[in-house]
Amino acid sequence: MPKKIVITKLGGPEVLQYVKYELPNIIADDEVRIKQTSIGLNYIDTYHRSGIYPLPKELPLCPGLEGSGEIIGKGKNVNEFSIGDRVCYASIPIGAYCEIRDFPSSGLIKIPDNISNDVAASILLKGMTVEYLFERLYKVKKNEYILFHAAAGGVGLIACQWAKSIGCKMIGTVSSDEKAELAKINGCMYTINYKNENVVEKIKEITNGKGVPVVYDGVGLNTFHISLECLSLRGLMVSFGQSSGMVPKVDLHKTFNPKSLYYTRPTLMHYNSNSEELTNSSNALFKKMNNGDVKENISNIFDLKDASLAHAKLQSRSTTGSIIFKI
Repeated sequence: MPKKIVITKLGGPEVLQYVKYELPNIIADDEVRIKQTSIGLNYIDTYHRSGIYPLPKELPLCPGLEGSGEIIGKGKNVNEFSIGDRVCYASIPIGAYCEIRDFPSSGLIKIPDNISNDVAASILLKGMTVEYLFERLYKVKKNEYILFHAAAGGVGLIACQWAKSIGCKMIGTVSSDEKAELAKINGCMYTINYKNENVVEKIKEITNGKGVPVVYDGVGLNTFHISLECLSLRGLMVSFGQSSGMVPKVDLHKTFNPKSLYYTRPTLMHYNSNSEELTNSSNALFKKMNNGDVKENISNIFDLKDASLAHAKLQSRSTTGSIIFKI
C-alpha cells in the first residue's frame, strides 16, 4: 500500500503522521493518477498544519500543494495528457504529501524535457509566485528600487534572479552575512542584515530619502510596520505571507493616510485562477529558466516520512533556497 502524511489535529510539526492508505478504485472522469517522485515544501504548508490558514476540508487530511511525477492513469474525459507524461502542479486541491494521488487535469502542467521532476517540484509554486508579484500585481521596472524581505529564502532567491533579469535595483533583507552573500550572488543589488542594521535608515540611505515604491513582505508580524516606513509617497505594500505571524490590526486612517499608501494581501491561487492564467504563469517561469535567468536552489532533500523534521527546519528560518521531499 502507498503511504502519505496526514494531519489528524492542528499543531506543530509533530502532528504530521506517516501512514498507509488505499487509493480510490475509480479515477474521476476529469482527473489523472500521478505516481509522484518529488514534492515541494512551502511555508503555506505550515499555515495549514497549524491552523493559521483555514483548511479547505475537515481533518484528517493530507497537506501539500506542490508535486511532480508521472501519469499512471486517467479519467475518460482527459484528452490533453497521456499515460507516461511527466507533470507538475502547484495548486489546490490540497494533498501533495503522498506517493500516489489523483489530481484534476485542469491544474496540471507538463514538465519541459530540460527540467527534472525535482526541479519542477522545487520551483513551480515559488517561481509562479514571483511571476505574479513582479509581472502582474505590480509591474516592476528597470532601474526601479524595490524592497523584498527574506531575500535568501525559497521565494526570495528566485526574486533576486528575476529582479536582475528585469534590471531593477532590488534591496533584500537577510538575517546573516552568509545569507546576504547568497542573495547578492543571485542578483540582489543591495542587502540589509536586519540583525545589526536599521532597515528603515538603510532604505533612506540607498534611495536618497525617497523610500521604495513597493515592498514585498512575506514575513508579516515582525516586518509589517518597518515595511510601511520604507514606502515612498503612494507606495504599495504587498503582504503575501506571514512567516513570523499574523500582521497586527491597524487603524487604516492613521496607518495608510499619511503617505496615501496602498495595501494588498494577494495569493497565488487568485492570480492563477483559471487554466489560461496558470499556463501563462508557468510558461513565463519556464522561459526565464530556459534563458538562464532563473535557476533552482534546492538546499535540502528529505524523505517523506521525515516531514515533521523538514517543517521544523523550515520554521527555524535557518534555511535558504527550496526544500523538497523525494519519494
